[in-house]
Amino acid sequence: MNTLNITATENNITETTITSAQPKHKWLARGSRLAKKAALLATATGVMMNTCAAHAFAATGAVNTSSFITTSCTVLQSVICLIGGGVGVWGIVNLLEGYGNDNPGAKSQGMKQLMAGLGLILLAVTIVPVLQTMMTGAV
Repeated sequence: MNTLNITATENNITETTITSAQPKHKWLARGSRLAKKAALLATATGVMMNTCAAHAFAATGAVNTSSFITTSCTVLQSVICLIGGGVGVWGIVNLLEGYGNDNPGAKSQGMKQLMAGLGLILLAVTIVPVLQTMMTGAV
C-alpha cells in the first residue's frame, strides 16, 4: 500500500512517496502449513487414544490400586512425550522454514520450540517415574 504526501509552499511543490513496509512475518509455505497441521493432528490423536485406553482400562472393573497407578503414570508419560514430540517437530518445521527463507525470527522460534519439546520429553522421562514411586509408596 503506497501513500502520497504532497507539500505545497508559495514557490515550491514537494512530492514525497512513502511506501509501506513489508509485513513483519512472511506467510507460511504450503508444505510448512501441512506439516504443522499433520503434527498437531498426530499429537491430538495420540492424546485421545491414550485417554481412551486409560478409560477403557479403568472401566473393566478389575482395577487394583498399584496397577492403576502404574498404568496412569505410563499414560501420563506417553502423553507428555507425545506433546513434547509434537512441539519438537513443529520447532523443526519452523527452523527449516527459517533457514529456507533466511528469516531469523522463524529460526529463533523454531529453536525455542525444539528445545521446549526436548525439555518436555526429558521432564516426562525423569519426573513421572519419581511421581509413580511416590504414589505407589503412599498406597
